[in-house]
Amino acid sequence: MSEAPCSLRVDWPAPVGVHAAFSTRRGGVSEAPWASLNLGAHVGDDPVAVAANRAALAASLALTSEPCWLEQIHSDILLDLDDPSCGRRGDAAITTTPGRIATVMVADCLPVLLCDVHGRQVAAVHAGWRGLAFELIGKTVATFAARPTDLIAWLGPAIGPTAYEVSADLRERFLELDARHADAFRRHGAKWHMNLVRIARQQLADAGVKNISASGVCVHSDAQNYFSYRRDGETGRMAAMVWLEDSA
Repeated sequence: MSEAPCSLRVDWPAPVGVHAAFSTRRGGVSEAPWASLNLGAHVGDDPVAVAANRAALAASLALTSEPCWLEQIHSDILLDLDDPSCGRRGDAAITTTPGRIATVMVADCLPVLLCDVHGRQVAAVHAGWRGLAFELIGKTVATFAARPTDLIAWLGPAIGPTAYEVSADLRERFLELDARHADAFRRHGAKWHMNLVRIARQQLADAGVKNISASGVCVHSDAQNYFSYRRDGETGRMAAMVWLEDSA
């Protein structure tokens, strides 16, 4: 019998009625190279195993509805989950509906969860380098009904700044976007190490968000608990989820 699905505690000062979770790779039924709690249905894993993993995680978190699984395309698309016609193709999701679970999947990219201090609206953002280059975090912040100063952000596990190697061209792209991003890069031979969290913090601050928490976890350095595409290539996906309590 497999262990119960494991999730990392989302440590942020969210108000009562706002719930969040981040899954680890432990406690599922998938076999290598997706072992074991793979939640991604697009990575080559057995669909039956993925469905079982999703069901087990939902049961362990006592979810009252299915998470809104997105078809992530590394875009600047923010989906309003309260709009029945919004579809599922995009890289961020926002909702005011209790029980509707905004969800993004990651295996190196940075997940960003947001809520307002009143507990009325939540969002999840898939912020890899493309999401950061598209400034999807700021777009999501601007969509909230609440003022940016009334928002709370959590930056989840992602590939760390000593493991994420990128090209000089990518660094230049970010410097053209904002010269302050130079602080997020450190030379590594002919290439550079990139700090996703530093850039995300800057973009949140620029958008007016002051209350920011972070897990501090590097997924690349912990193969026992986290998937990492850069480390393993063919691998599974974890999920970051946020939702408003359904009192019905």
